[in-house]
Amino acid sequence: MPNLYLENQLCFSLYSATHALLRSYKPDLDKLNLTYPQYLVLVALWQFKQLSIKEIAEKLLLEPATITPVVKRLEAKKLTTRTRQKDDERVVIVTLTEEGKNLRSKLSEVQKRVACDTGLSDVAFQTLNSTLSELTKNVSAKLAD
Repeated sequence: MPNLYLENQLCFSLYSATHALLRSYKPDLDKLNLTYPQYLVLVALWQFKQLSIKEIAEKLLLEPATITPVVKRLEAKKLTTRTRQKDDERVVIVTLTEEGKNLRSKLSEVQKRVACDTGLSDVAFQTLNSTLSELTKNVSAKLAD
């Protein structure tokens, strides 16, 4: 059945592309002693300045229990700080330190290099990114039903 050939599996294409992109990021992230999930948390914080653990989890489409250890490791590296919200101490707010803010330009260059590694034009890159965002939204909505 052709629908079961690897080359016809969208999930395999996405898996393979993700694996290739993560391999492209890895050498630069290793030099900075960062994991890819830590990088994503930093990206979210550069964009939104400060976020709760729950908000980071929502933006990264992960569970808060997955984000907490990532944020703790970033704090140990002195890239973020965690504080409890004054009116609700159950809420943990994550903020970048100066050192965390200063990584932004370095990691921006890494992201640009990885984007170049894709070999896609700017238009193709943006189109693919939009298509994948739509796919994620649609599949997530179906799973929530």
